[in-house]
Amino acid sequence: MTTQRNHRLLRTAALLIGLLGLLPMSASAMHIAEGFLPAGWCVVWGAVCVPFVAAGFLSIKKKVEMAPRAKILLAMCGAFAFVLSALKLPSFNGSCSHPTGVGLGAILFGPMTMAVLGLIVLLFQALLLAHGGLTTLGANTFSMAIAGPIVSWLVYKLLRKAKAPAPVAVFAAAALGDLFTYVVTSFQLGVIDGGMARYLMVFAVTQIPLAIVEGLLTVVVFNVLEKYSKTELEALCVL
Repeated sequence: MTTQRNHRLLRTAALLIGLLGLLPMSASAMHIAEGFLPAGWCVVWGAVCVPFVAAGFLSIKKKVEMAPRAKILLAMCGAFAFVLSALKLPSFNGSCSHPTGVGLGAILFGPMTMAVLGLIVLLFQALLLAHGGLTTLGANTFSMAIAGPIVSWLVYKLLRKAKAPAPVAVFAAAALGDLFTYVVTSFQLGVIDGGMARYLMVFAVTQIPLAIVEGLLTVVVFNVLEKYSKTELEALCVL
């Protein structure tokens, strides 16, 4: 039964990711583009990410030992983040608005795991899609793969502790994690020219609707996982 359930989960995840892949995607898309941060800030953000990524590798090892059959969920969370964060609406000053897709992984595996998955996602996007950049990899990793997932995880845990229904907690976690990513991105850009408030205002136009959509989509995926992978979710202490 477990094998059949995992096969159904694989087919469902593959269908979802495949449908998302049909959405328009631009090869010139970017998070914070190559060259838009001074070299000093690139080094700072890269250094800040190091302890989180190191903790992420330890977290992944612990989670896999706790629930060996959850490896497929780990891979799916990475694919989910890759596809969603590759979709974009053009913005300004070398950046863009797009879903992040990291809330799901943060809920299932914790925020430190997403530091590693997010770094891999951003690296592949920079190399294969010209989405972001190598010099800005640290800044993009901190905003999307560290700050956002931490907020998503905290929101989910707090709401569940307050006895909120799982769909409500998942929606709020995914949406607020998405929005906080752009608060951090606005800070990263604004600290260069003092325009953080301006960045927040412009990003809000596209990012708030995207966050709502991401929250709803994450609820749909979580409901599928709750139905077909309840054992794995219980082993991960998600349910």
